[in-house]
Amino acid sequence: MHVTIRSCTKQDVQILTNTIRQSFLTVAKRFGLNGENAPRHPSNCTADWIERDMTRGVSYFVIDTENGIVGCVALEHASSEVCYLKRLAVLPGHRTRGMGRELVIHALSRAKDLGVRRVGIGMIAQDTELKDWYRRIGFTEGETKAFPHLPFGVTFMSYDLEKGMPKSRY
Repeated sequence: MHVTIRSCTKQDVQILTNTIRQSFLTVAKRFGLNGENAPRHPSNCTADWIERDMTRGVSYFVIDTENGIVGCVALEHASSEVCYLKRLAVLPGHRTRGMGRELVIHALSRAKDLGVRRVGIGMIAQDTELKDWYRRIGFTEGETKAFPHLPFGVTFMSYDLEKGMPKSRY
Protein backbone atom coordinates (compact mmCIF):
# COMPACT_ATOMS: atom_id res chain seq x y z
CA MET A 1 0.00 0.00 0.00
CA HIS A 2 1.30 3.43 -0.91
CA VAL A 3 0.96 6.05 1.83
CA THR A 4 1.95 9.70 1.90
CA ILE A 5 2.08 11.97 4.93
CA ARG A 6 1.94 15.68 4.28
CA SER A 7 1.72 18.93 6.22
CA CYS A 8 -1.65 20.65 6.35
CA THR A 9 -2.68 24.19 5.55
CA LYS A 10 -5.80 26.18 6.35
CA GLN A 11 -7.37 24.64 3.23
CA ASP A 12 -7.37 21.31 5.11
CA VAL A 13 -9.33 22.53 8.14
CA GLN A 14 -12.61 20.87 7.17
CA ILE A 15 -11.07 17.48 6.33
CA LEU A 16 -9.14 17.61 9.62
CA THR A 17 -12.28 18.48 11.56
CA ASN A 18 -14.26 15.65 9.96
CA THR A 19 -11.46 13.10 10.37
CA ILE A 20 -10.97 13.94 14.05
CA ARG A 21 -14.69 13.94 14.87
CA GLN A 22 -15.38 10.65 13.07
CA SER A 23 -12.30 8.95 14.52
CA PHE A 24 -12.97 9.95 18.12
CA LEU A 25 -16.67 9.00 18.08
CA THR A 26 -15.77 5.41 18.92
CA VAL A 27 -13.86 6.60 22.00
CA ALA A 28 -16.69 8.92 23.03
CA LYS A 29 -19.22 6.09 22.78
CA ARG A 30 -17.00 3.65 24.68
CA PHE A 31 -16.46 6.05 27.59
CA GLY A 32 -19.86 7.79 27.57
CA LEU A 33 -18.52 11.19 26.53
CA ASN A 34 -20.63 13.92 24.98
CA GLY A 35 -20.74 17.67 24.47
CA GLU A 36 -22.02 18.23 27.99
CA ASN A 37 -19.66 16.12 30.10
CA ALA A 38 -16.56 16.48 27.88
CA PRO A 39 -17.00 19.50 25.58
CA ARG A 40 -13.26 19.64 24.70
CA HIS A 41 -13.04 15.97 23.74
CA PRO A 42 -11.93 15.61 20.08
CA SER A 43 -15.25 13.93 19.18
CA ASN A 44 -16.66 17.47 19.48
CA CYS A 45 -13.92 19.06 17.35
CA THR A 46 -14.82 22.17 15.36
CA ALA A 47 -13.10 24.01 12.53
CA ASP A 48 -12.46 26.86 14.99
CA TRP A 49 -10.34 24.54 17.17
CA ILE A 50 -8.15 23.60 14.23
CA GLU A 51 -7.86 27.19 12.99
CA ARG A 52 -6.87 28.43 16.46
CA ASP A 53 -4.29 25.65 16.75
CA MET A 54 -2.77 26.54 13.38
CA THR A 55 -2.72 30.24 14.25
CA ARG A 56 -0.68 29.51 17.38
CA GLY A 57 1.77 27.29 15.50
CA VAL A 58 0.43 23.75 15.97
CA SER A 59 1.38 21.63 12.94
CA TYR A 60 -1.11 19.16 11.49
CA PHE A 61 -0.30 16.25 9.21
CA VAL A 62 -2.55 13.90 7.23
CA ILE A 63 -1.91 10.41 5.93
CA ASP A 64 -3.16 9.87 2.40
CA THR A 65 -3.65 6.50 0.73
CA GLU A 66 -5.28 5.35 -2.48
CA ASN A 67 -8.52 5.56 -0.44
CA GLY A 68 -7.94 9.26 0.32
CA ILE A 69 -7.11 10.85 3.66
CA VAL A 70 -7.59 8.28 6.41
CA GLY A 71 -5.99 9.94 9.43
CA CYS A 72 -4.20 12.88 10.96
CA VAL A 73 -2.05 14.02 13.89
CA ALA A 74 -1.03 17.35 15.39
CA LEU A 75 2.30 18.36 16.92
CA GLU A 76 2.62 21.29 19.29
CA HIS A 77 6.11 22.68 19.94
CA ALA A 78 5.59 23.53 23.61
CA SER A 79 9.16 24.44 24.65
CA SER A 80 12.79 23.93 23.70
CA GLU A 81 12.60 20.53 25.41
CA VAL A 82 9.10 19.21 24.65
CA CYS A 83 6.54 18.76 21.90
CA TYR A 84 3.02 17.45 22.45
CA LEU A 85 1.38 14.89 20.21
CA LYS A 86 -2.29 15.77 19.82
CA ARG A 87 -5.41 14.54 18.06
CA LEU A 88 -4.01 11.36 16.57
CA ALA A 89 -6.97 10.13 14.54
CA VAL A 90 -7.46 7.23 12.13
CA LEU A 91 -10.86 6.60 10.60
CA PRO A 92 -12.41 3.40 12.02
CA GLY A 93 -12.41 1.53 8.70
CA HIS A 94 -8.66 2.03 8.30
CA ARG A 95 -7.39 1.02 11.74
CA THR A 96 -5.01 -1.87 12.47
CA ARG A 97 -3.10 -1.21 9.23
CA GLY A 98 -0.26 0.81 10.72
CA MET A 99 -1.60 4.25 9.78
CA GLY A 100 -1.58 5.60 13.35
CA ARG A 101 1.92 4.27 13.92
CA GLU A 102 3.16 6.00 10.75
CA LEU A 103 1.58 9.29 11.84
CA VAL A 104 3.22 9.02 15.27
CA ILE A 105 6.62 8.21 13.73
CA HIS A 106 6.25 11.19 11.40
CA ALA A 107 5.42 13.48 14.34
CA LEU A 108 8.35 12.11 16.37
CA SER A 109 10.66 12.75 13.43
CA ARG A 110 9.43 16.33 13.12
CA ALA A 111 9.90 16.84 16.87
CA LYS A 112 13.45 15.51 16.61
CA ASP A 113 14.12 17.96 13.76
CA LEU A 114 12.97 20.75 16.10
CA GLY A 115 15.65 19.68 18.59
CA VAL A 116 13.38 18.70 21.46
CA ARG A 117 14.21 15.80 23.75
CA ARG A 118 10.76 14.48 24.52
CA VAL A 119 7.29 14.15 23.03
CA GLY A 120 4.37 13.94 25.45
CA ILE A 121 0.77 12.89 25.12
CA GLY A 122 -2.24 12.78 27.43
CA MET A 123 -5.03 10.22 27.19
CA ILE A 124 -8.03 8.80 29.00
CA ALA A 125 -6.51 6.88 31.91
CA GLN A 126 -8.96 3.98 31.59
CA ASP A 127 -8.04 3.39 27.93
CA THR A 128 -5.62 0.53 28.63
CA GLU A 129 -5.70 -0.63 25.01
CA LEU A 130 -4.41 2.76 23.80
CA LYS A 131 -1.75 2.92 26.53
CA ASP A 132 -0.53 -0.54 25.48
CA TRP A 133 -0.42 0.60 21.84
CA TYR A 134 1.75 3.60 22.73
CA ARG A 135 4.01 1.39 24.87
CA ARG A 136 4.63 -0.86 21.85
CA ILE A 137 5.87 2.21 19.94
CA GLY A 138 8.21 3.10 22.81
CA PHE A 139 6.31 5.58 24.97
CA THR A 140 6.60 5.29 28.74
CA GLU A 141 3.75 5.88 31.14
CA GLY A 142 3.97 8.74 33.59
CA GLU A 143 1.55 10.11 36.13
CA THR A 144 -2.23 10.04 36.06
CA LYS A 145 -4.17 13.11 37.15
CA ALA A 146 -7.78 13.94 37.83
CA PHE A 147 -9.14 17.24 36.51
CA PRO A 148 -12.40 18.64 37.90
CA HIS A 149 -13.70 19.58 34.44
CA LEU A 150 -13.20 16.06 33.00
CA PRO A 151 -15.27 12.91 33.66
CA PHE A 152 -12.12 10.75 33.39
CA GLY A 153 -8.54 10.72 34.65
CA VAL A 154 -5.72 11.65 32.29
CA THR A 155 -2.59 9.52 31.96
CA PHE A 156 0.49 11.21 30.57
CA MET A 157 2.98 9.27 28.47
CA SER A 158 6.20 10.39 26.82
CA TYR A 159 8.72 9.33 24.21
CA ASP A 160 12.40 10.06 24.82
CA LEU A 161 13.83 11.06 21.43
CA GLU A 162 17.38 10.48 22.64
CA LYS A 163 16.77 6.72 22.64
CA GLY A 164 16.24 6.67 18.88
CA MET A 165 13.29 6.39 16.56
CA PRO A 166 10.81 3.54 16.06
CA LYS A 167 10.96 1.84 12.68
CA SER A 168 8.50 2.68 9.94
CA ARG A 169 6.56 -0.14 8.30
CA TYR A 170 6.20 1.60 4.96
